Amino acid sequence: MSNDTIAIACDHGAFALKQHLVAYLQGKGLKVLDLGVPSTDSVDYPEYGYAMAHAIKDGKAAKGILMCGSGIGISIAANRFPEIRAALVTDVTCARLAREHNNANVLCLGGRMIGPDLAEECVDTFLNTDFDGGERHVRRVGLLGNPK
Repeated sequence: MSNDTIAIACDHGAFALKQHLVAYLQGKGLKVLDLGVPSTDSVDYPEYGYAMAHAIKDGKAAKGILMCGSGIGISIAANRFPEIRAALVTDVTCARLAREHNNANVLCLGGRMIGPDLAEECVDTFLNTDFDGGERHVRRVGLLGNPK
């Protein structure tokens, strides 16, 4: 798996934020796999959530960042895949807890909900926070892909 590559994708509602974050991540020396979109032309967000899921499933990236206007639809799309734990976050605390407690591998943001400065803080927190690994968290994350 490419542990040093961050995949990123969005729909038209978050194109400007995606472009900002690609430049931000590359400026930090990180490898970025840009899965689209290339413009603000209207697209269907599930296709980009699915592209992210396949990139992680296929080992092209270990973590990803997804965005749509609200972040809601694209997170629902990505979470259709058992390999994905996509967390929609609105602040730094949510980004930290998504990693610590849920071992989230995809950060979801609303391009029309938060600005670039807060998005950068959420990305940094998400990428620099480890999974807690405690017994209760491991057990609960294990249940996510195996509903009874």
